[in-house]
Amino acid sequence: MIRTLLIRGMLAGLVAGLIGFGFARGFGEPSVAQAIAFEEQHEHAEAAPAHEHGHEAANASANADQSHDHGDEELVSRGTQAGLGLLTGVVVFGTALGGIFSLVFAFAYGRLGALHARGTSALLALFGFVSVAIVPFLKYPPNPPAVGNAATIGPRTALFFTMVAISIAAMVWAVRWQRRLTARQGAWNATLVAALAYVVVIVIAQVALPHVDEVPEGFSASLLWNFRVTAIGIQALIWTTLGLLFGALAARELERPPVRRMAAA
Repeated sequence: MIRTLLIRGMLAGLVAGLIGFGFARGFGEPSVAQAIAFEEQHEHAEAAPAHEHGHEAANASANADQSHDHGDEELVSRGTQAGLGLLTGVVVFGTALGGIFSLVFAFAYGRLGALHARGTSALLALFGFVSVAIVPFLKYPPNPPAVGNAATIGPRTALFFTMVAISIAAMVWAVRWQRRLTARQGAWNATLVAALAYVVVIVIAQVALPHVDEVPEGFSASLLWNFRVTAIGIQALIWTTLGLLFGALAARELERPPVRRMAAA
């Protein structure tokens, strides 16, 4: 059964990735293109004063720029990045996420109360979206090109995944605690207490972890907002598709109607 669920989870993740790619291509790429244009304009503005220090300095700068251009030629064109590259990245992410999701579902099925396959899948998708996408987004939202210092990408990535790990661990703990409290407090009260405990842990983590703000001066606030809204929209589409589609596929496997055998005449 695990193998079947894994295959169906990866299939659902593949479809979710394709839907996410369509949304990213239509709504995310315009923001990326504008951010790249801002970055190039900013670099040109910084480089302009260097050409005002005399004829020799200008020639040296031109030679250096020419050498730089030959050394920093794009290995992958912008069109490939926005097309095949984006498709590959989002689809691989969705497929891998679907596989992991199916394994979590196999463990959780039957342990979250009287929920059928569709309900369990939808609930897990909601938990995943909140813990993996929403909570880290609130602390360390994604940035378009031209936003962020290249020298700090390592520490920023580590902080982001630390927030993800804390959020997932807190969510698992809250769910387990809710199940334990249900017998004494009832399902409604137990859910409220567990949800409040999760929020408290997340607030403490978000306050304790360092803040990162590397938005350059003059960068468009509306562009930054649109990019981040699109990024969370991609996640919402992927998790929603995964939860609903995998739930339908899992239900076909786990909740097949019993086959009625005709009595022998």
